[in-house]
Amino acid sequence: MADLEVSVVSADRELWAGTARQVVARTTIGQIGILAGHEPVLGILAEGEVRVTTTDGQVVTARAENGFLSVENDQVTIVAGAAELT
Repeated sequence: MADLEVSVVSADRELWAGTARQVVARTTIGQIGILAGHEPVLGILAEGEVRVTTTDGQVVTARAENGFLSVENDQVTIVAGAAELT
């Protein structure tokens, strides 16, 4: 199974980057789950939780708002105006 390369960034710094199996985020049209092989997508983040399940099974959680989520070629980028790891 392929993995995702994920980067979670706030306005002033990168909060987390690494390899993951799954990303779940809240967008303005609802919650989205991303697995390897996902179609390209660009979504607007809603205020809420972003969960990244790493390849070793750990869950990294961040609170994010005012930004976007981009998925292309198994690369997931989450850019938020305000975000913090929880």
